[in-house]
Amino acid sequence: MSATAAQRRRSAEGQGEAPPRKRDFLDMSSLSEAELNGLLALAARFKAELRSGIEHPYLRGKTLAMIFQKPSLRTRITFETGMAQLGGHAIYLAPNDIGIGERESAKDVARNLSRWVDLIMIRTFSHETCLELAREASVPVINALTDRLHPCQLLADLQALQEHFGRDLRKLRIAFIGDGFNMAQSWIEAAALIGFELRLGIPRGYEPEKSFLDRFRREELGLLTHDPIEAVKNADVVYTDTWTSMGQEKEAAQRRRDFRNFQVNDALLAHAARHALVMHCLPAHRGEEITDDVLDGPRSIVLDEAENRLHAQKAVMTWLLRPEILGQAELTHAS
Repeated sequence: MSATAAQRRRSAEGQGEAPPRKRDFLDMSSLSEAELNGLLALAARFKAELRSGIEHPYLRGKTLAMIFQKPSLRTRITFETGMAQLGGHAIYLAPNDIGIGERESAKDVARNLSRWVDLIMIRTFSHETCLELAREASVPVINALTDRLHPCQLLADLQALQEHFGRDLRKLRIAFIGDGFNMAQSWIEAAALIGFELRLGIPRGYEPEKSFLDRFRREELGLLTHDPIEAVKNADVVYTDTWTSMGQEKEAAQRRRDFRNFQVNDALLAHAARHALVMHCLPAHRGEEITDDVLDGPRSIVLDEAENRLHAQKAVMTWLLRPEILGQAELTHAS
């Protein structure tokens, strides 16, 4: 905890007040509808301002620690660039720099970093590592990807959908085709929060975790099917992800066999709505989960999603350290 934060906490305790509650960004489910709308509005504002050459250094003098156990092109560049554009500084910590969970416990990493930096971002395998880091840190923690969830990607995806379909996403039918892994589970959280129809086309044996499936069925969020054609029927959006994520390389050959009928190609898209857009969180294994013609075609908005990682994550970082900015962005966006 910084000296300033410690002083505020002591002052609040001395006056009998509860200290301000730290917020993290670990999933979509912890957001209120108002917070989600505010984040999307702020992301849109940041994107427009950047294109107009308007600076927004809301985090001048702030530092972000970026913990990477999984490598990434988009995550590193967008967080590091985003922090610079907000006036702050980002520090990249490679797997061998910390050895979180091996050389040092997540608890010790969290407590030490909290003395030096204002924000912590982690991209890791185990979701529990992310949760423990957030429990032990006195500064906000951002989930930049775990094997359970990928909320930063989902926020950028929702921003892209608003750009193409308008702000109200409730009438959309979104088809997710592929592995019921972290991206599918994040889409379940988003569907529960927003209320659009979600169709999951997933091979047998690759369904989401039980807790997510139970929520999907309990809240009647859409359709789970093992038939990709049924999943994409009249869909407004067709979303896919790699069949083999990092850490699953030994399963790659079996997964290619199990997923062979779940490729997003022209034949599958023929069953979606004529105006349907195609999305992919990248990196793509071209020729496996998606064909070149579709990925590079006129329906694809994958580069919009990738670009929006920058703006959406800037919105998250600003919200966590300067929450008052979020309300201002929503008021501006609504007027």
